Amino acid sequence: MLLMWFGMTGGIFFGWYFGAGNTDSGKEQPGVPFSLETQDAVPFTVIDIPGKGKGAIASRDIKQGELIIEERPLFLVPPTINSSPTDFIWDKLEDVTEEQRESFFNLSFVNFPADKDPETDLKDVALAIFETNAVSAGSSVGIFPRMARLNHGCSSAFSAVYTYREKEGSLVVYAIKDVQKGTELLITYSDTKQPREQRRAYLQKQYGFHCTCSVCSLPDDVSKASDNRLVEMNRHQSRLSQWIQRTVSGPEAIEHVRSIWKLGDEEGYWSERGRLAGDAVFVAAGHSECVCFAAGHLGRSWRKRSLSNLTDIPLQCRCSSRVGINCHQVVHN
Repeated sequence: MLLMWFGMTGGIFFGWYFGAGNTDSGKEQPGVPFSLETQDAVPFTVIDIPGKGKGAIASRDIKQGELIIEERPLFLVPPTINSSPTDFIWDKLEDVTEEQRESFFNLSFVNFPADKDPETDLKDVALAIFETNAVSAGSSVGIFPRMARLNHGCSSAFSAVYTYREKEGSLVVYAIKDVQKGTELLITYSDTKQPREQRRAYLQKQYGFHCTCSVCSLPDDVSKASDNRLVEMNRHQSRLSQWIQRTVSGPEAIEHVRSIWKLGDEEGYWSERGRLAGDAVFVAAGHSECVCFAAGHLGRSWRKRSLSNLTDIPLQCRCSSRVGINCHQVVHN
């Protein structure tokens, strides 16, 4: 009997940006032994942060566009299984080394069943850890303990993005802005182009924390202005997505790109610009009157960001499974 289907079916907005991958992503890619404390190639250290649990702090200055993490999954789980979720995850943990098992059980978890005891019901703990920390890895879902140490930031607060590269069988995390030594590295767990209260409500329900990132901590009047920009970006994005159904003309689509770009400049929200520039070029290919803007303005602006090598890096969000398994959903930017 089919018991679970992992939540990779986000809404229309996410579906439009969802990246297709190779069909071999369900093949097991064994994780490699590592230690967060001893791996010199990782430019951060994991420490306890008051009110947030553990977090990743830059151990040196990190440049925009720099590779922060490249990590193979501890284990992968296919979209569907035919056994108990708790037993399935437990069996996966039987195949890893003791060091890898320890790195898994050191991860945090939320929404643990009230009728269970975390001291004795270890299978349920393992499932809760998986639900809290699993990320999309092609058509499968995987656990990446190093990447799981990166906490959440909204809008302009997050400084890194990740993607899963199926051919290499590894997840990579890149900096999308300069990060100073001593600063916490942040990714984002959702589409944060929502008002503050909606963002906080989702994060509280899904991950059990009240977001106090630099954007959520803005004074009310400044936060309201930020919210308005983010909502407008979402509105323009929704309209832009309708170009593929031919309900929006080419010139109109390019105007939506212009608006998103301008609002992103004002907000400091850059993470989706690789994809946005690609969309503009795609629209321009079918509308000669749009070619000048797509090839000129966007190309120059994107190069100024020095992120041309990051056009395959996605914005990531976490999504809730319909059947009790949570995972990060990777969404192309």
